[in-house]
Amino acid sequence: MTAYLLITGAAGGLAGAMARELARRGYPLYLSDRRPEVAETARQLADEFRIETRWHVCELSSAEARTAWFDQLGAEEYRFCGLANVAGLEFEGEFLSKSRQQIGQIVQVNIAATVDLTHAILGLRDPAAHFLLITVSSLAAFAPMPYKAVYAASKRFLLNWSLALREEMRGFGNALALCPAGLPTTPEVIRKNQAQGFWGRVTVMPLEQVARETVRRALRGDGLYIPGGMNRILAWLEQTLPLPLVTRFLAARWKKIWQKLNAAEG
Repeated sequence: MTAYLLITGAAGGLAGAMARELARRGYPLYLSDRRPEVAETARQLADEFRIETRWHVCELSSAEARTAWFDQLGAEEYRFCGLANVAGLEFEGEFLSKSRQQIGQIVQVNIAATVDLTHAILGLRDPAAHFLLITVSSLAAFAPMPYKAVYAASKRFLLNWSLALREEMRGFGNALALCPAGLPTTPEVIRKNQAQGFWGRVTVMPLEQVARETVRRALRGDGLYIPGGMNRILAWLEQTLPLPLVTRFLAARWKKIWQKLNAAEG
């Protein structure tokens, strides 16, 4: 029976790059996304790399949709050799400027869905395979982030959770937390990265490079990967300097960025 490696958010930039890297290594892939374009992605990878692919459209923010999907996977006796938790959500800006629905969606997608899916897929793992678990956290996980408060906190959760789960998985696999800074995934994200000026230029990394190195390090057994030397320095500083000082600096920085973005939109 084929054991698949499941990738969420597979119609997006980082997940797409990761899917190509894993396909190049010969992994059978099960791709998921809330967008129907994931079907074409699966077909293209199957044709190009001659691998088995499956796909499923799922709105991960819906607990009911997730449960129905998991029940289907169990009924059809799917088995998995890995999972890449790439799907995530962010609504940037002042906390009070966001609706309760937007805030709830961040928590549902970034935390609840990731934990729920991981529990389900680990329950369907192939016992004969070394299980590979990759979870996309963020450089934002290393300090409180004003104007990204819920997002950064959700990524901190994923970082701590992944590192803890790694210890529980030592007998049958490895878990790696990926903590990138900005990535050029969409035109909107690229615009926001450019608005950061110098910091955007020195912290943004190419998608293909991040995907390739993430997979390599996960297979090597690493538990944490922060792409880019400057980003590793920033993570170290954020953990070393007094937290209130770091938070105040980040607040001043992001306030200027959002004022610049709002002025451009206005």
